[in-house]
Amino acid sequence: MNTAADVSLLMEEIKRLGKTEPDGRFCVTFGTLFADERCVQMFEALVGTLRAAKKQHLIDFPHEMLFQGVHDDVLIERLQS
Repeated sequence: MNTAADVSLLMEEIKRLGKTEPDGRFCVTFGTLFADERCVQMFEALVGTLRAAKKQHLIDFPHEMLFQGVHDDVLIERLQS
């Protein structure tokens, strides 16, 4: 697994699936990413890739870990354009 490449792909997928919120932040919900067929095929470990991107300050979300179902409505903010 190439974490840098996966993070780069994740940033592109967030750009593809996300939208600008009323407050100006560019976000996508965890549920949107998790349910997207392209993302399912692309990422073996979506949550791990999200955590790696968060550690690199490329994205932000309010929880340490995200779980399908429970966190489907959590916004993931893209910090880098």
